[in-house]
Amino acid sequence: MHIGIILDTSGSIDEVVDRARVLAATGMSSLWASQIFGWDTLTVMAIVGREVADVELGTAVVPVHPRHPAILATQAMTVQAATGGRLVLGVGLSHQVVVEGVWGLSFDRPARYMKEYLAILVPLLGGEQVSFEGEVLRTHTLGPIEIPRTSSPPVLVAALGSTMLGIAGRQAEGTVTWMAGLNTVADHIVPTITAAAAEAGRPTPRVVVTLPVCVTTDPDAALERAGHIFTVYGQLPSYRAMLDREGATGPPDVAIVGSEEEVATSIGRFADAGATDFCGAAFGTPDELSRTRALLGKLATS
Repeated sequence: MHIGIILDTSGSIDEVVDRARVLAATGMSSLWASQIFGWDTLTVMAIVGREVADVELGTAVVPVHPRHPAILATQAMTVQAATGGRLVLGVGLSHQVVVEGVWGLSFDRPARYMKEYLAILVPLLGGEQVSFEGEVLRTHTLGPIEIPRTSSPPVLVAALGSTMLGIAGRQAEGTVTWMAGLNTVADHIVPTITAAAAEAGRPTPRVVVTLPVCVTTDPDAALERAGHIFTVYGQLPSYRAMLDREGATGPPDVAIVGSEEEVATSIGRFADAGATDFCGAAFGTPDELSRTRALLGKLATS
């Protein structure tokens, strides 16, 4: 199983690049960043990729509603060229409260939107010309993208429910999850997306599990801290559904907390459950963060 970590993209660009260098030096397989309300994540990844060698660079995730798939395809291929083919393009629907409440866009039938979005995005990334007339998205005789060809970045979809996992399995290379615990990954995420990919004649999908992680000598304090840091995710419907499926009252119940040995064992169980990647959202005191990053780097190279 590949081991990665969430890259903190706060602060200046120079600070982000410095953090990326430190994390890559631990032996980390991949660095991941989300698109929220700060820097444009794909642009940051292009800069990081020019400064930091070898490590894979993933978006977890870029929301699809604000960018037409043709625009995202062009941007992703630019980043892919700038980073020497190290981009993993994670995309997602975000949440109704953001899409409608912040951006003023429609969140009607989100699975339909993602299905149509991928029908344009994926062929464009593959160097094809696309004409598509959907219910909500369309493009006419677009492409191929006029840049020197490089390898196509794999597309992962932030899929949790059965419908979205089916779409990810049939139209993309896999999924990247958040707030999905071990039993949910083993009994729901992996079998659902794997079956969809097999039915479509596609390769076994990539399953990137992302969860809060803290190596600590005080697990009770760490779990209390997790409750404060990640509380919002227990209130968003898509994550709440996964927590309910797991039988978890909130994010602390799926956080991975403990000694180096305990955390390593817990992460290893996700490999047994069929996950191909684990990405840690490290949290805690400065000492806990240092220990967590060191452990993840060690696991990545072991």
